[in-house]
Amino acid sequence: MQMRFDGRLGFPGGFVDTQDRSLEDGLNRELREELGEAAAAFRVERTDYRSSHVGSGPRVVAHFYAKRLTLEQLLAVEAGATRAKDHGLEVLGLVRVPLYTLRDGVGGLPTFLENSFIGSARDQLLEPLHGPMKT
Repeated sequence: MQMRFDGRLGFPGGFVDTQDRSLEDGLNRELREELGEAAAAFRVERTDYRSSHVGSGPRVVAHFYAKRLTLEQLLAVEAGATRAKDHGLEVLGLVRVPLYTLRDGVGGLPTFLENSFIGSARDQLLEPLHGPMKT
């Protein structure tokens, strides 16, 4: 996930431009802009599609994709994210989600979920955690 310019948590993405031939082309372009060139090492494909959510604004539909990365790919993205085109503008930094709960039953993911998320990002975060991920 990433901290957005408005102080809320969300996922990389954006609008499909006229030069994008598909949703996936637009998403992969946005990933390079927001995460840096390390995002070019993997491509999000139609098979990575999870769900769509109709936004509250006019003509906005958010399509959610989930991609499993290797540890090496994740570390490369994290290392290069500060050099991405949109870093410091649209994106203020990457955030690792704690995928654990502390013994107190509160710390970790339950506390993280109390943050402010953009749109349906909270639900999108939880969706792949409840079902099998494609490899």
